[in-house]
Amino acid sequence: MHVLYEDSGKLKAETIFFEADTSLQVESASGKRSKIKRNTVLFEFEQPSPDALLEQAQSLADELDIDFLWECAPQEEFEAAALAEEYFGHPPNAVEKAALIMTLGAAPAYFHRRGRGAYRPAPPDILKAALAAIEKKRLQAEQQQQWTDALVRGALPEALREAAAGFLDRPDKNTTEWKAFDAAVQQLGVAPEKLLLSLGVWPHTLALMRHRFLSQHFPKGVDWPPIEVDAYGANLPRAEVEAYSVDDSHTIEIDDALSVTLPDEHTIRVGIHIAVPALAVTRGSEFDGMARSRMSTVYMPGQKIPMLPAELIAAFSLDEGQWRPALSLYVTGRRDTGEVLATETRLEQIQVAGNLRHDRLDDAVTEASLSDPEAPLPHGDWLRPLWQFSQHLCARRDEIRGKPENNDRIDYSFEIEGPADDPSSIVHLIPRRRNAPLDRLVSEYMILANAEWGGLLARHGVPGIYRSQQGGRVRMSTQALPHEAIAVPQYIWSTSPLRRYVDLINQGQIIAAAEHGVSARLAAPFRPKDADLYAIIGAFDSQYTLWGEFQSAMERYWCIRWMQQQGLREVKANVLRENLVRLACAPFVTRINGLPDIERGREITLDILGYDELALDIDCRLREAA
Repeated sequence: MHVLYEDSGKLKAETIFFEADTSLQVESASGKRSKIKRNTVLFEFEQPSPDALLEQAQSLADELDIDFLWECAPQEEFEAAALAEEYFGHPPNAVEKAALIMTLGAAPAYFHRRGRGAYRPAPPDILKAALAAIEKKRLQAEQQQQWTDALVRGALPEALREAAAGFLDRPDKNTTEWKAFDAAVQQLGVAPEKLLLSLGVWPHTLALMRHRFLSQHFPKGVDWPPIEVDAYGANLPRAEVEAYSVDDSHTIEIDDALSVTLPDEHTIRVGIHIAVPALAVTRGSEFDGMARSRMSTVYMPGQKIPMLPAELIAAFSLDEGQWRPALSLYVTGRRDTGEVLATETRLEQIQVAGNLRHDRLDDAVTEASLSDPEAPLPHGDWLRPLWQFSQHLCARRDEIRGKPENNDRIDYSFEIEGPADDPSSIVHLIPRRRNAPLDRLVSEYMILANAEWGGLLARHGVPGIYRSQQGGRVRMSTQALPHEAIAVPQYIWSTSPLRRYVDLINQGQIIAAAEHGVSARLAAPFRPKDADLYAIIGAFDSQYTLWGEFQSAMERYWCIRWMQQQGLREVKANVLRENLVRLACAPFVTRINGLPDIERGREITLDILGYDELALDIDCRLREAA
């Protein structure tokens, strides 16, 4: 004896092996035995065999007219076996009963199931709506298949043209357009980006990369609406100092400047002057909301997306010849040892005498010219004492760290000759060593300011956002912890307030500490244990990482474009570890499959076999090892 039963919505026919009151043991044609509940059994039969029953029933079911069945079925609940007898005009055999059950179960729009083997026909109005929905779904599936076929052939249907640009940026995966595109991706076995490029949704990889980033993070555009900025700090005292800034030629946000005076032959007084947009960007203000929404300026070769509106930058940037408010740290120290004797923080106005540029000074400003009073040196009276004192400061940090700082790697800046969104624009890689004297000089005084101002906040119990490094781990927190790599007892970011939101927050706290002293913790914008400060740390970390990843991706793209423009087919590289190498001619790190075991730091020669702009990588093989 055999049974037809339901298992997880599927019909199965198997042979009875053992029967109990409420259950059965059945055996399939393959010999597998299963235990089933008796209430899942639709009917028992002797002929034909279970496999033959399912096959013959399916063939018969394909011939049954579901519309005719619905018309002749009782309007109330009925048993499938009863309808089978009425439909076939005689007591149905096993195949006929199974065929009718299959037909009824496969047409839920026509018949609603009411239990084991029981059904009820759908009311006419409900059936009409259900059939309309089925037809709509069929047409959508047909349209979807047509679109998929067109995409596979390399043609972009006009109906998909507008939607296609959003397929990479959180697409609505319930739409027919997306389903057609996804099916084409699966059928072709290619990346979505590659298919979209081949279809001409974007003219080139650069356009795709920019669209993907900007549409996700700047859906309303990158330009701020026009704003009006009051004359902040106009009543502050004017400092009589000769200050200069040093930046790259493309820098328009002049955050910092330095001044120096020599009270006597043993003493030096250095002024570290920082632009002070915190006067306008106060907590909860409209400007604060704008800065907080971006957290940082976004950098990419040939373009930047400023954190602050252009009017705010213009009002606070330390442009030469203009009186601007500044937060100044004056450090008095011994010229012969670098010992810091006293510090003073002031809110004042300064007039920068000149905005100096690295590309115009780096060749002239060498260690030799800085050390020789007779050597020609632009702005020598300003540079030489700053250099000498910075060397002492650096030596004291090296002593604490136990080793000199390793800064001999080459940095590159990117200059794009032409529009930044045009891959045919000419790219220039401008190398500059990290340990160039001007870089080291400015860096040393920014470290000094960030360490001293971090200490100022800690002494007055004013919370700030600190950067610490312990055990090799760098983290941001509100605790004044040591930074082992820089070798200072505490460290904050506070010297780039026109470009980083964390610096802006810290600047407001520093101003409160300088102006209110012991009562600063009550007057500061953020008081101790302010939950919003922790939220800012988390949001900044996340967004700053995203901006950095995009900048790195864009730099890799333009490195590839530079290599293509140079026609490079052979490059030198240095082994970093295992199969990871750094090119000697560009800031580009890549992996070489099949690279033999070569010691770290060894120079090798590579053949470039191809470029992949979409994957941001190059295909190389080893030619020789030096």
